Amino acid sequence: MKFLLDQSPLLVFFAAYLLARDSDQALYLATALAIVASLIQVPAHRLIYGRYDKSQVITLLLLLVLGGLTLALRDKRFIMWKPTAVYWLFAALFLGSQYIGRQNLTQRMLGQALDVPLRIWRRANASWVVFFLLMGIANLYVAFNFSEAFWVKYKVIGATSLFFVFTLVQVFYLSRFAHDPGPEKG
Repeated sequence: MKFLLDQSPLLVFFAAYLLARDSDQALYLATALAIVASLIQVPAHRLIYGRYDKSQVITLLLLLVLGGLTLALRDKRFIMWKPTAVYWLFAALFLGSQYIGRQNLTQRMLGQALDVPLRIWRRANASWVVFFLLMGIANLYVAFNFSEAFWVKYKVIGATSLFFVFTLVQVFYLSRFAHDPGPEKG
């Protein structure tokens, strides 16, 4: 359920694009509906889970700005920059977390499930920084060197798949270093 809620604006964007594909307006329609879906998603998450999801809020704000500019100026380049803006903002947040606070973002997200040495948390967090930087570059490369239709498929299927695979690699990597707490002492 949470996965579908998290992905709902992207799924709405993709479905709208595919349904309106024959139109020159497909990307504009998909952008407008993704904004609406995101405006529903953020408060729905709050109602269901009792808190706002920070990544959804960040994505909504960037979608409102860059999607809004896309619609207002009728310039598709703004929405094509949105994934890169999100990726690079997340890279900056992961990087900043290395130096601010007691735990970096990777450790905050997975620290309750895994007990690994601090140097491994730092290495894993740094790999997220590099991953998000590279994803931003890849998005720009695809957006401005391939067709719009290819970029949409890459954004929805390719980038999502890369994120899923990278997350699995991270979990497997971290689990190699996890300490076995052993039996409880009582």
